[in-house]
Amino acid sequence: MGAKFKYILLVLICASVQAAFGQVPTTYPGQQSREPVYTRDTSNRIKSTRPGDSQNIDSIRAREERKKDSVVFTSKFIKVTSERLLSDSTQLFPLDTGLVNFENYSPLNQPRNPKVHLGYLGTPQRDLLFNPRKTIGFDEGMHALDAYLVNPQDMNYFNARVPYTLLSLSNTLGSTKEQYFKTLHTQNVKPNWNIGFILNFNGSRGYYSSNNVLKQNVSGFNAGFFSWYHSVNQRYNMLANILFNNLKTPETGSLVEDDVFNTLTFNKTTQPVKLPSSYSDWKNTGFYIKQFYYIGHIDSLKKGTGSTNVLPTQRVAYTFYYNTRKYNYLQNDLDTYRVFPDYYFSAGRSRDSLNVVHLQNDFSYSFYLRGKSLKMVKNELKLDVGLTQDFYKYSQFVSDTTLNEFGRKVLRPSKMQNSTFQNITLKARLGYRFSDRINLDGDIKQIVQGRDFGDLLYDAKLTLAGGKKAGRIVLGAYLQSSSPGLIYTDWISNHYIFHTDLNNQKITNLSFNYVNDLLKLDLKAEYFLITDYLYFAASNGGVDAAPQQFGSSINMLKLSVGKNLTWHKFHFDNYVVYQKSDNLTLLRTPEVYTYSSIYHNSTLFEVLKSEYGVSLRYNTAYTAPSYAVGLGQFYNGANVTFTSYPIASVFFKATLQRTNIFIQYDYANQGLFTKGYYTVNRYPQQDAALKFGVAWTFYN
Repeated sequence: MGAKFKYILLVLICASVQAAFGQVPTTYPGQQSREPVYTRDTSNRIKSTRPGDSQNIDSIRAREERKKDSVVFTSKFIKVTSERLLSDSTQLFPLDTGLVNFENYSPLNQPRNPKVHLGYLGTPQRDLLFNPRKTIGFDEGMHALDAYLVNPQDMNYFNARVPYTLLSLSNTLGSTKEQYFKTLHTQNVKPNWNIGFILNFNGSRGYYSSNNVLKQNVSGFNAGFFSWYHSVNQRYNMLANILFNNLKTPETGSLVEDDVFNTLTFNKTTQPVKLPSSYSDWKNTGFYIKQFYYIGHIDSLKKGTGSTNVLPTQRVAYTFYYNTRKYNYLQNDLDTYRVFPDYYFSAGRSRDSLNVVHLQNDFSYSFYLRGKSLKMVKNELKLDVGLTQDFYKYSQFVSDTTLNEFGRKVLRPSKMQNSTFQNITLKARLGYRFSDRINLDGDIKQIVQGRDFGDLLYDAKLTLAGGKKAGRIVLGAYLQSSSPGLIYTDWISNHYIFHTDLNNQKITNLSFNYVNDLLKLDLKAEYFLITDYLYFAASNGGVDAAPQQFGSSINMLKLSVGKNLTWHKFHFDNYVVYQKSDNLTLLRTPEVYTYSSIYHNSTLFEVLKSEYGVSLRYNTAYTAPSYAVGLGQFYNGANVTFTSYPIASVFFKATLQRTNIFIQYDYANQGLFTKGYYTVNRYPQQDAALKFGVAWTFYN
């Protein structure tokens, strides 16, 4: 078996490695043709005045054309930025093509942001740790598939001196239990105008009941087109993107067998589920354009790290955003196993949908006052003021039995509610930099008119930076008051109807963060005071999930430590979180979470830069949440606590020229402590699996 595995590994590596060579376009549209500098080799130019030398010249020219380019394009030709990095100034950073976290391709298993989910990539999820949403205003309350969405603020923008393409594939070897494919391509149309697109596909089929298309198969698709244009004088910038998300996930109601790990079975793909043909389908389409113009004097600052900053003194900005969101739930099965608490319209078929149209206009003005010296910034003042108009229209439908024109009973969509409204939000941000080591920022957002009048978010941050050895300290605090989501207050579907009057949820937060890049240390302490906490719960541990509000206050202390150790070629990366609350049973989150990775890096065969090691994640036992099918919510149901054991993965990852690969045996210790594990009540997690991933990078 060992010899066979070596041959398989060798074949995979050989099949994955591709080299791409290309040329920089010598001209951009509108420019005069000019010979590139790297082709001006005067020593190889042949001058002939005799007619008989033409054959010699042709043979020499043929040899020259067969030679490779004298320039090898790398990631240094690509610079990347984002809307967040462009919020105060124009900042560009080199592209990162390293192996850090490469094997953790799934958004469900990120070391510092783990999720609980229904078993595999593409299914409903929520944060394992306590991470409240830091937003205000209208919210549908549907977030079970948020980890797989691509939003305008998630987009990166590039300055590509050569066309850049990234192809990435991650899947389980020999099966389609998990398969995730991502594509990115970008290039400069002009030196100051970049365009690109992304395509992501998720076709994971899961580990149970995967022999039928509608049982536990995921179909996730993200597509987007993006563009960044800036004027030659750096004053005008435009960010634009068009995004489309189509996420289809099964809503099976879990397996019929409650404890599948203690049941003898020869083929887990034939395990029956309670709702074989039930699923949710989310569609999200949006157009986003942000324009800003620098007024007055602008400064330019280049740092030794390869990043470039363009610093304005005044800026005006306008953002337009149009988005449509559709949340559909389709049930095509009789509820034989009592997954739902009841039905209001149809016993054997559900066609629940919520449609939301969102139109946003955002205006802002920024003023910057700084000293003459850019290397040692002192007494720099920043002031941002703005106004945001959000227009919403939502409608909700169910499938109801009605009489047609012939007097027969038929199921047709029936509109249950329809509403149109807007919110006006005032924004202000004040920043003051006493020196290059002391910086104070304050951010205010408050809805002053509309449906969610009174929502607010006040945020403040003080940064105290020392030298490289001393590190930096970040002190933070925020106060938030946010309206309940639509699903908490007004909801009509086939199995759930809610009309409640709930208060705003309020959160007060204090935080201390110490970061030392030299010591590779990150220490953070957070305190949360939650009032009028909103959640879903069922009576007597049943399935009748309904919105609830905890009137008293909840205290939460969250401590997190990240520390990376290095000894010669050995690395030991660690991240530990400790959470202490006076009501963890209500919040349903573990008290301790840890992630550790120990690995060795080396260069194999003098060309293959590689890392191989073991990663381990663990959390203490906690009262597991349940999942409400058709509602898309995790709720406090039966008080079930599962025994918790470490989950280990053995991995090998490497870089060869422009190709990154990894091979990982995930959940390698299955069977050592237990046959399997749960994070959500009644939904078993993945089995041990051999996973493979490859990322090809092209510069051409």
